[in-house]
Amino acid sequence: MISASGYDYVFDENACKSCGGKCCTGESGYIFIDQNEIEQLAKHLNQSVDEFINTYLYKVGYRYSIKEKTHKNGYACVFFDNGCSVYPNRPKQCRTFPFWEYFKTHKKELEQECPGIKFL
Repeated sequence: MISASGYDYVFDENACKSCGGKCCTGESGYIFIDQNEIEQLAKHLNQSVDEFINTYLYKVGYRYSIKEKTHKNGYACVFFDNGCSVYPNRPKQCRTFPFWEYFKTHKKELEQECPGIKFL
């Protein structure tokens, strides 16, 4: 079980094996990525930063977001293929899920999205 200070739930990472990637699929949304993460993922994929940006990202204001693809559940991160294909190098937004400030006040939504959530 993983916990984080200030959250009234814990996360059982073993639930990921059976959930089908609910946190990576579903409604369209932004998957923000910063410059360090871009460089890290480009290196992981043996691409130049420019090639990585042109292939996998799009601009949202002054930030970059990872592109999505269609999926049976709606949309999916382009790196989702029955699991995260870049898991060791996934962006902070993905690494910190489900401990997002948003979910402190949207617990029902989190509970529906993530079977690994256990409220204290």
